[in-house]
Amino acid sequence: MRRFPHGIRFGGPADAAMAAVTVFALCSGAWLLRDGAGAHAPPQPSAAQARAGLDGRAGERPAAPALPPSPPDRIRIPAIRVNAPLTGLGLTRTGSLDVPPAADENLAGWYEAGTTPGERGTAIVAGHVDTADGPAVFYHLGALTKGSTIEVDRRDGGVAVFTVDAVEVYAARDFPDEKVYGAASRPELRVITCGGGWSRGTGYQGNVVVFAHLTGSR
Repeated sequence: MRRFPHGIRFGGPADAAMAAVTVFALCSGAWLLRDGAGAHAPPQPSAAQARAGLDGRAGERPAAPALPPSPPDRIRIPAIRVNAPLTGLGLTRTGSLDVPPAADENLAGWYEAGTTPGERGTAIVAGHVDTADGPAVFYHLGALTKGSTIEVDRRDGGVAVFTVDAVEVYAARDFPDEKVYGAASRPELRVITCGGGWSRGTGYQGNVVVFAHLTGSR
């Protein structure tokens, strides 16, 4: 992900409650453009990984009690071999979510003015799918499946353990702002990168979004 494609304007600093979202920039897929590697675009989630049921929670593991606020330092997703440090992300002058520096392909970011992973609400983590030099931290995010585990190391010494509820892909023009960024009554996590197919003319055409909720801690 060369740049995060959606700007997020939050209603307040304590939660990731979405007020308005605007398209910020296309994810160009500079590595694929340079190498003509469109046939090797990152994996995309299948329809089987989408949320099922009217409330989207049928069959999900019970949520664990919320944790007190604590900044995150690292994210691990064993199923796709992610083990990456986290850097804080702020907002640009236009109110859009900034992105991690592209110089470190194994670096992800979290919206540090919002919910911290593990506390009640919707925490946001974003990372590049590729850089100009090749695949990046969330290149395989679209291959993640329901029931997978995401662990977040917190600065208080604890680990917040999340279970994946769904992995979905959205075209940029149909991005469901409230569904992804809206406030939650339990501890939830969104992990976002570029996706939705790739073409030489437009780059990545949307986003892959992982939905997860807190199911444990240690």
